[in-house]
Amino acid sequence: MFDILMYLFENFIHSETEIRVDQDELTDELIRAGFHHDEIYKALSWLEKLAALQETDINPYLVKGTANYSMRIYTHDEEMRLDVECRGFLMFLEQINVLDPSTREMVIDRVMEIESKEFCLEDMKWVVLMVLFNVPGKENAYAQMEDLLFEEPEGPLH
Repeated sequence: MFDILMYLFENFIHSETEIRVDQDELTDELIRAGFHHDEIYKALSWLEKLAALQETDINPYLVKGTANYSMRIYTHDEEMRLDVECRGFLMFLEQINVLDPSTREMVIDRVMEIESKEFCLEDMKWVVLMVLFNVPGKENAYAQMEDLLFEEPEGPLH
């Protein structure tokens, strides 16, 4: 499923081609690219849920106050999916204002839906990029995340 998401992101996001909205045509193209129908369905469902998250207002559930004193507590399942490195990177992205609490929660939600036993920090960075791409008004955060993803690191980022 994650391979399909990466395929779609890499082939349609930076191309001049109009993103296809016809699910049947898109499914046919993905089958021609060698992906299995079940995994295609899961990936398209993942993308639909990402789009639906934009319409969900989590702000009433967020604690009001200074962000410097807030802390995200992870559930057991989230800790199993997001190792210490991933959680630390999410905190780093919040500290440099790439993510805010709403987009952080969107990233965590989307990560938890990915069926992959070998999910790692590099995969999570792509999920962050996909989320930021799909949230209106986050163009600067997207560009900053894109720089973090494609530039060679000079040392530890977090």
